[in-house]
Amino acid sequence: MGFTIGISRGIRDIRSGSRRRSRSSDATVVAEYTGLWGWDVVPGVRATAGACSCGDAGCPAPGAHPLALAPVIRAGAPLDEVTAVWSEFPGAALMLPVGRAFDVIDVAEPVGRHALARLERMGLPVGPVAVTPDGRAHFFVAPGAAGALPELLYRTGWDDPAALDLHGLGPGTHITAPPSDRAGLGPVHWLRSPALDSPAHPPEARLLLGTLAYVAHRSAT
Repeated sequence: MGFTIGISRGIRDIRSGSRRRSRSSDATVVAEYTGLWGWDVVPGVRATAGACSCGDAGCPAPGAHPLALAPVIRAGAPLDEVTAVWSEFPGAALMLPVGRAFDVIDVAEPVGRHALARLERMGLPVGPVAVTPDGRAHFFVAPGAAGALPELLYRTGWDDPAALDLHGLGPGTHITAPPSDRAGLGPVHWLRSPALDSPAHPPEARLLLGTLAYVAHRSAT
């Protein structure tokens, strides 16, 4: 019961995508991801003035990668376990491993906003969608989409993902989760928040790609 109450309180803060966390600790937010949405979480680095907290002056992704040797907090971990683990990494960013519970279709934020509106008007299934401070939109889709992206696009009449600025993120990649800061640029936030039925069953990419590709093409011309 206490876990459920804590998670419910955390929902209000995490969905706001704001910097303020007055009603929820980082651990409670992590527990929402692992407990409600069924996603693994990894502690991540932070960036200040372009410098990454990993200490590598030549870091290729400052403020946007997991901490070295940080443990993966598995989906379903109880709040007390999450709290114990997260207390060892104060101030860490929340990062989600891609390719396990979901893959990600990455597009420019204006394309994502326009496509999301079209998809919702058409009544097509859409999972969570996050937007990053560097102007990208992340559509959560079923695992396997990243590897199959060229073939899926070809089937819908498109054969050049790079020309569309449309990318698939799959196994081996991580995304920053709301409300964490990414790369010192500001917080990631939800454009479309998770719902109880979507995280465990993200939509198949083929249901979204036609619209995403069409909007991306129109935006590029």
